[in-house]
Amino acid sequence: MKLMYVLLLLSFTGMGKAYSVGAALADGGDSIITGAGQTEKYIEFLKGKRVAVLANPTTIIGKRHLVDSLITAGINIVKVFGPEHGFRGNASNGAEVSDEQDPATGIKVVSLYGAKRKPYASDLLNVDIMIFDIQDVGCRFYTYINVLRDVMEACAEHNKELLILDRPNPNGYLVDGPVLDMRLKSGIGMFPIPIAHGMTIGEFAQMINGEGWLPGKMICKLKIVPVANYRHDMPYVLPVKPSPNLNTQQSVMLYPSVCLFEGTIISQGRGTYFPFTVLGSPGLKGQFPFSFTPVSIAGMSETPLHMNTVCYGIDLRNYDINELRKTKRINIQWMIDLYNAYPFRDKFFDRTQSRQMGNIDVLAGDYAFKKQIIAGKSAEEIRNSWEPALSEYKTMRKKYLLYE
Repeated sequence: MKLMYVLLLLSFTGMGKAYSVGAALADGGDSIITGAGQTEKYIEFLKGKRVAVLANPTTIIGKRHLVDSLITAGINIVKVFGPEHGFRGNASNGAEVSDEQDPATGIKVVSLYGAKRKPYASDLLNVDIMIFDIQDVGCRFYTYINVLRDVMEACAEHNKELLILDRPNPNGYLVDGPVLDMRLKSGIGMFPIPIAHGMTIGEFAQMINGEGWLPGKMICKLKIVPVANYRHDMPYVLPVKPSPNLNTQQSVMLYPSVCLFEGTIISQGRGTYFPFTVLGSPGLKGQFPFSFTPVSIAGMSETPLHMNTVCYGIDLRNYDINELRKTKRINIQWMIDLYNAYPFRDKFFDRTQSRQMGNIDVLAGDYAFKKQIIAGKSAEEIRNSWEPALSEYKTMRKKYLLYE
């Protein structure tokens, strides 16, 4: 299918600050510049239009929110849409978010993580163009690609153009995991893609259009401002945490491997200030010397698994992420090792123990994964079962790449 989008090609240098130090540099020494950071590429296009923005705290230019910057530049922002965690990022994981008026700007904020999951026709009546600018982390079960699809559907239905200000994928080097069995389609897996999809939001939008993933194979009219000086294999340190429980660069990089444990009795550190960098359970007492205790933390995890109970397990806070980058694989050995160490194996994947545990089949996107762990299959044997679907996805993905 022919893609109906317009690419605004970019080539200049500038900012690239990330956290307090800086993003990766291209071979020529030029800093990575996000789509949002290249304002001269889209400001004139927005002038005179009624603009809506899909935004959260990662929607920034330098240290300032995009919405504030556009208002200062004279752009008519009529509405903001907020995804999971809300426009200002103060909602916990999975918590419904209500519509509100942004106290800083007075602009109406419409939640897409409450009663509605996509803009209604009435929401778009006074909108000429929508902007999508949210930092993704490159995983199938991270919900912002679902929000992207929903916004694209609404724009296609109501003939609104979507401007995507692209951002690097911090896990862009990684294309791995079982491709979703669509019988397991859910809110944490809507597309036939692997766990780590290896695409930016701009690239993924092209894939949604090109693969006909909108209802009736509708096409959303896109304009994409690509990231400057970026390749998929570049390390990229996020300037803002992408969600409350991905609060460090280490957690972002471990997330594709560690999030699978949400389908087990093993805590991933929710209820600590270092989530997704530790793994443990009370049932592993005596097996590991390292321990941590999940507690209720407002805005992060109010009722975490094993709350107020000491968990024993693995500390990955100092794990060398370069090991993952070298292999270009998610680590499933941790799952194998902790399953083998757990003394009550029949409870390891038993969701009836806690309403907070996810379904491992849905998380993995594969009915075989749990059975393979229980059967004692090796990591390599499990990985081999992901073929040929994984290789077929990699071939399909190439059609939509904007970056080397």
